[in-house]
Amino acid sequence: MKVSILGCGWLGFPLAKKLIDNGFEVKGSTTSENKLAVLKSNKIAPYLLELSETKISKSITDFLNDSEILIIDIPPGLRKITETTYEKTFVNKIKNLIPFIENSTVKKVLFISSTSVYAETATIPTVNEKTVLNPNTESGKQLMEVENLLRNNYNFQTTIIRFGGLIGEDRNIVKMLTGKTNVANPEAPINLIHQEDCIEIICEILKQNCWNETFNAVAPIHPTRKKYYTEKAKQLHLIAPIFTENETNFGKIVSSEKLETILDYRFRKLDL
Repeated sequence: MKVSILGCGWLGFPLAKKLIDNGFEVKGSTTSENKLAVLKSNKIAPYLLELSETKISKSITDFLNDSEILIIDIPPGLRKITETTYEKTFVNKIKNLIPFIENSTVKKVLFISSTSVYAETATIPTVNEKTVLNPNTESGKQLMEVENLLRNNYNFQTTIIRFGGLIGEDRNIVKMLTGKTNVANPEAPINLIHQEDCIEIICEILKQNCWNETFNAVAPIHPTRKKYYTEKAKQLHLIAPIFTENETNFGKIVSSEKLETILDYRFRKLDL
């Protein structure tokens, strides 16, 4: 079976290699010309693709055709957008992409979303896939809209994975927080997932042919931000961040119970 992965970055590249090991033929896209040779050397059919709100690279047709499955793994990249500069940048990119999917051989879409579609509140609720979405951030709002666009399109089946904060052997949020002061929400719980679990979950969805579903994917451990990042900084020999105290904490606990039940999945990485 052929799979096209839109976005062979930090997650998409090792995912592509894993799928190839599992017998899939994989097409992978990158926005970097320098990475084409890297993809090819790893048996990934390389495509240089740039997706914008108004245009898309001509190679998109070849990238999609002959594949039954499309995995969309591109970040919204909206952190710098404020209310005064608000534009539906990411939403419009996906709107631009959808007609090409409709006119291709792709019948199944796996969309990598985020738990940012759930609101963070002072009550620290436990949220699941039935929770009403009310995102606090611009990124979360646009991800929610894209989820609906894909889910409501009957030209293909869509499964959505809402990953928590992504970490890996070479990536941990504490590296961005080290030495910082006045870090907010010390008592809010973490909602993280390791790269290895991300890849295994995607492989299970493809293996079990599990479509028209929405899954949260977060490791089932939720220590407070202060406890986790203080201990992780010590473990990595970094300066621990200093958190603000005596302020209202905002957060959420994301449940992955549905994922564990339907896919019979057990998280590999609990020592985050």
